Order: sequence, then structure tokens, then C-alpha cells
Amino acid sequence: MAQPLSVSQALARAKESLEQIHLTLVGEVSELSDRPGYKAVYFTLTDRSAALPCLMWRNSYKGCGVELRKGMLVEASGSFSLYAAKGRMNFDVRALRPAGEGSLRIAVAQLAERLRAEGLMDPQRKRVLPRYPTRLALVTSPRGKAVHDVLRTLRRRYPLVEVLVAGVAVEGAGAVEQIARGLAAAAESDAELILLVRGGGSYEDLMPFNDERLARAVAASPVPVVTGIGHEPDNSIADMVADFRASTPTAAAEHAVPDIAELGVALARTTASFARSLGLALQRAEAAYGNLRRRPLFADPFFLVRPFMMQAEGASARLVQSLPLRLRQDAQPVRATAAHLALLGSNLLAPHRAALALDAARLEDLSPPAVLARGYSLAYDREGRIIGSVDTVDWGQRFDLRLADGTLGCTVEGKRREALPCTDPPCMDIEDREGHHA
Repeated sequence: MAQPLSVSQALARAKESLEQIHLTLVGEVSELSDRPGYKAVYFTLTDRSAALPCLMWRNSYKGCGVELRKGMLVEASGSFSLYAAKGRMNFDVRALRPAGEGSLRIAVAQLAERLRAEGLMDPQRKRVLPRYPTRLALVTSPRGKAVHDVLRTLRRRYPLVEVLVAGVAVEGAGAVEQIARGLAAAAESDAELILLVRGGGSYEDLMPFNDERLARAVAASPVPVVTGIGHEPDNSIADMVADFRASTPTAAAEHAVPDIAELGVALARTTASFARSLGLALQRAEAAYGNLRRRPLFADPFFLVRPFMMQAEGASARLVQSLPLRLRQDAQPVRATAAHLALLGSNLLAPHRAALALDAARLEDLSPPAVLARGYSLAYDREGRIIGSVDTVDWGQRFDLRLADGTLGCTVEGKRREALPCTDPPCMDIEDREGHHA
């Protein structure tokens, strides 16, 4: 059995073996770090399934006459190197020349152009984001830094909003399907806004957001979508079809909700403006009220009726003057008419006056006073009723006998009944005090 090696010994052997490999490879520049003062230029070459970190010493880089940029397809010649202290492998580039545009970027550009032709990136289909959302959904990796940055920003800027998190994979195999399901779940949660975010990474790491399936899922979302994918220079197809593209996850959170501090300042400013406007309105109303109060219409209760009172007084004076004159003018016809009516009435009544006088004389002859004047009398009981029969009185009963010139108080001492009608000789039935008949 071979003697085991230390880590340093193993890495030294690997370094020795790697440095003996010299080759030329083709790859797409996905990351680039060319900072002034660095002794080397650092970049990453990629294809569809792998990425290789590279470095090129600055003297060699300046001498090759090639200016690297992301997305370039280059041919790089060199050998592998191993930094034993960190266990990192690099490809030391000795020579470099362009090999055309990167295949990945070309494919992404072609897809973007096709989706643009379909209208998925048309600014007119971008929806207006809710100004004050009460609930939003966050679709991102639950283990990345982006979720914490977004939640911290939302809590600081607008703690009133309710946040629902749909945890999904944002890179690697199956990421596209998970992100699409996360968008669908967010839309079904009654969220008013969806944030689709992830932190920075290589071009290959961001490839799920350049997938056509995800682009169509973002465009078809019934809820507005705000993307914050990678860093400022990164721009994916998902960004292009989203309703709003933010440069970073933090910027997406800042754009999705208002700043509560700014709202407080705006509210205070609006309150002060309303107070000033209300004060001015009250001043204007008070001035208008004063003007109205000083008008004669409100100061003098007879302002409206005075003209009519004057007209009425004039009319009354004219009536006083005209009525007597008119009455004098109409008096003569009235007197003539009255005389004529009197004559007509006298002529109409003359035939009836004689008959009326005769009837009146007959009534006068038959009246009780006339009868009494001819020597007759009337007997009344104590209740003032006329005594019409001897049977209605008793012995000793008092009654009044009315004559033409007065009344006698009498007492019944005897009764005599006479049969009526009775002719010659008179029929008499006399009852004395003892009740005997004669």
C-alpha cells in the first residue's frame, strides 16, 4: 500500500501534472475583471455545460491586441496552473484571439428578437404597478442573499405590506420549472404584485431567466411582475418581458413599495396645504358672508316689499278718490231701479194684500184673546194645561179661570157633565158634593 500524501504533496503533484498540459480552447467570455493596477486580467470562459476561470498577465494581454468583453467567443492558448494555498485551478492564457460572438448570447439574442416580434416586450402591454400594495409575493431562492435583502428593504420602507415567499431554485437543472410554478402560486395567492429576484452570478447562472418558457410565464402572469435579477449590467429576457425591470433585488423592492418616511413627509405637507387652503376658503367665505350681511336685502326687512307697499298705498289712494265718485255716478241708476222694483213689487203684492187682510181678520176673530173679549173664559190646571173635560178635575181641586181682563183662582165644588152634541132640551147630569146624580 502506497504511503499517503499530505495535502501539500498532493497539490504539488497535481500542479506539476497540470502545468505540463498545453492546449488551445474555445469559449465564451462570461465574466471579466480588468481593474487598473492589477497585474493580471481575470475572466471566465464558458460553453453550454462548463466554466473555466482564466487569467492573463497584463503584459501578455496588452501585447495580444484583443480587448475582451462579455459575450465574446475567443480562442485561448496556454496551460493550467494550480494555486496550492487555496487549491484553486486556473488556465494561464499565453495567447488570445477572437473567435466570434458567443453562441449562448447569440441564442439568447435570437430568442429575445423573436419574443419582441410577438409583442411580449411591447411597452404598451406593461401594466401599471399598484401604488400602495397591501400584499405582494416574492419568488426567489429561500437560501440566497437576495431574499434577505428584499425582506429587509420592504420592512424598512413599507412595513404595512404583507409578504408571501415562494421558495424556488434560481439556477441549475429544473430551475425554470420551479420558477414558473412559483409565479403561478404567487398569482393564486391574491397578491397584488410579484417580485421575481435573484442575486448576482455568472452568465451561465442567470441562464434560467433567459429561457423561453419562463419568459412566457412572466408575460402571461395575471399579476404585475417586477424583476430584480443579478446586478446592474445583467439584463435577461425575463427582465425584458416583465412589467418593470429593476437593476438589483434591492432596487426591485424599493420600486415595488413606497417609502413610509417619504409618505409621512408628503402627508404632513399635504395636511399643511389642506390647512392653508381651508383657512383661505374660510376667509373667503367669511368675507362673502360679510358682504351679503351688509346688503340692503338682509339689513332692511322691508327692502323687497317697500316698492309694493308704495304701489299699494298709491292704489289705495286712488281707490279712495275714485270710489265715492263712482258711487255717486251709480247712485241715480240704482235709485231709479229701486223705485221701479218697488213699483213692480207693489203691483205684484196688491192682489194678495186684501186676501191676507181677510185671513188675518178671521184669525184675529178666532184667537183666544178675541174669544175671551166676547165673554168667554178658559180654565187652566195648576200646571197651566187647559181643562177640556170635567173628568180631568176632582172635588176640591184648585184651577185658574182666565177672563178677558184677568184670572180667577177657583176650587171645584161640583161637577156637571153635559152630553155633546145635545140639542133641546139640554142633557144634564149633575153630581153633587156627595156624588149623587140628579
